[in-house]
Amino acid sequence: MTYSYNLNRDPFADCEGTYPFTPHFTDAPGFAMHYVDEGPHGGETVLCLHGEPTWGYLFRHLIPVLSSDCRVIVPDHMGFGKSATPLNRSYWLQDHIDNLERFVLALDLREITLIMHDFGGPVGMGLAARHPDRIRRVITTNGPTPFGQSSLGDRLSANVVVSPWFQWVVQAEKDGSLEAVLGQLGFNILSTLKLNGFENHALITDTWLAAYGSHFADPSDCLGAIGWAKGYATGAHQFEVPNAEAIRMIRTKPAMAIWGKSDRTLHAEHFLPLFTELFPDAPVHRLAGVGHYCLEDAPNEVGRLIADFIYRN
Repeated sequence: MTYSYNLNRDPFADCEGTYPFTPHFTDAPGFAMHYVDEGPHGGETVLCLHGEPTWGYLFRHLIPVLSSDCRVIVPDHMGFGKSATPLNRSYWLQDHIDNLERFVLALDLREITLIMHDFGGPVGMGLAARHPDRIRRVITTNGPTPFGQSSLGDRLSANVVVSPWFQWVVQAEKDGSLEAVLGQLGFNILSTLKLNGFENHALITDTWLAAYGSHFADPSDCLGAIGWAKGYATGAHQFEVPNAEAIRMIRTKPAMAIWGKSDRTLHAEHFLPLFTELFPDAPVHRLAGVGHYCLEDAPNEVGRLIADFIYRN
C-alpha cells in the first residue's frame, strides 16, 4: 500500500523550502517508509540511497537535475529522515536490504540506475545481488560496492586504522558509550557529520542543521543511526553474497564511481578497488578538496557527472 502525506502535519516538511518535494509513504517494508518520487514515469528510473546519519535531503540538489527526464526516487531508510523508527525492529545491513527489496517490488521498479552514498552502497549492491535483472546502471558517490569480493574483510580492517569515525565507533562500543552518544544526535549532529567529513563549512545554517538533526529528537528516534554503527562494531551486518549469474549480469552494466579525495571515513585506497574489481573499465572521478559527503561539498560537479553519464549510456 502506498499513500501520500499531509504536509500540514509537519511544520518542517519542506525544510524551509530547501526540500520542496512531495512526500510519499509506503508500508510495504512493514513500517511507514518515506520516499520522494519526482519526474516522469515510464522512462529512466533513478534510485538514490543515502547513508549514515543522513537521509534523502542529501540528494536535494541532484533531484531537480535528473527529474526533468528521469523518474527520481529517493527513499529514507528505516530510522532515518521522514521514515518511521519502529522499536521492535533490528537495524542491521540485511534488514535495510530486505526493506529496500520490498520497497522496489511494491513499486515494481525496473531499469534502475542506482546512485549510492555511504552505507547506501552495501544496501544497493544487496538489492543488485538479489535482482540484477532490475538494475540498469551502477553509480557510487563515496559509497562502497561490496559484491562478493574476497578482499572486503581486509579492506574494512585496513580502513578502520585511518578512519576517525570507525575508530570512534569501535572504541565507543568497547567502553559502552556508543548508544548514549548517538542517542543524542539531535544535539550532536554537527559534530557527527564533521567527524565523517565535509569540506564546505559554508553549508552550515540553521536550516541545514535542522534538516539533518530534526529526525533525532530523542534516543528512541536514533535507533537507525545507532544500529548502523553498532552493527559494524559487533559484526552483526551481513553483506549480501551474489551468485555467479548475478555477478555476470552486474559486470555488464554501465558503472561510474565519484569519490571525494578528502574522505576521512571511507578512504579511496581501501574501497575504490571494490568498484574497479567489479567494473575494470568504468570511469572513476576523484574530486580534489571534496570530503565524504561529496553531494554536499560539490553538488554541481557531481550532478553534472551523473547527468552526463546517464545520457551517454
